[in-house]
Amino acid sequence: MADTDDNKFLFLGNDFRNSGLAQADWAAKKMVWIPSEREGFEAASVKEEKGEQMLVELSNGQKATVNKDDIQKMNPPKFSKVEDMAALTFLNEASVLHNLKERYFSSLIYTYSGLFCVVVNPYKMLPIYSEKIIEMYKGKKRHEVPPHIYSITDNAYRNMMQDREDQSILCTGESGAGKTENTKKVIQYLAVIASSHKGKKDSNPFFKNTNRVSKTFSMCPIFFSFICLMKCLRLW
Repeated sequence: MADTDDNKFLFLGNDFRNSGLAQADWAAKKMVWIPSEREGFEAASVKEEKGEQMLVELSNGQKATVNKDDIQKMNPPKFSKVEDMAALTFLNEASVLHNLKERYFSSLIYTYSGLFCVVVNPYKMLPIYSEKIIEMYKGKKRHEVPPHIYSITDNAYRNMMQDREDQSILCTGESGAGKTENTKKVIQYLAVIASSHKGKKDSNPFFKNTNRVSKTFSMCPIFFSFICLMKCLRLW
């Protein structure tokens, strides 16, 4: 298990679970999402329905008339900061953005969406890539540990070793999203768990008198320089 100080960057706090009173309040207010020029989407409660139009009240008390087609349903409070967005009752754009935003503001940068892992760049170093964290994810099924790139990597590695089938991990995103950094974390995790693969060190010459992790990372600057060069050539 990770240190207590590190847990807040991986695990949900005890305050995220909502009481029955909160659930009842959400149902009574008929909470929905409406378009917002500033926020993208804004929470509102339905006051009245008139054909294709709805009268809603915003959190600041102001009222607005919105077309039904522009309204998206809000999930119950029990889904606040949910780890896997595939579990959402209402899987829509507003709910996805809200969940990612709430988790990000709670320093939870990893969130699952079905088979995918969504990462929001924190633009700062977080203490969630230490040796203790790696040990926490080794051999664990995805539902047994919080969302992390290590969990995705571990599952791919285990499938490769057990099923003897090729595996791929694809990191996609816009420029600055953190693709390179997460690729480094994938390499780091693979290097650590592969070098600790017991029972094969003596038979495999690659393990003899080598520090696999340090050697793998010593190649990273050269490896990523080619990636940066390819990006520049595409832009040119």
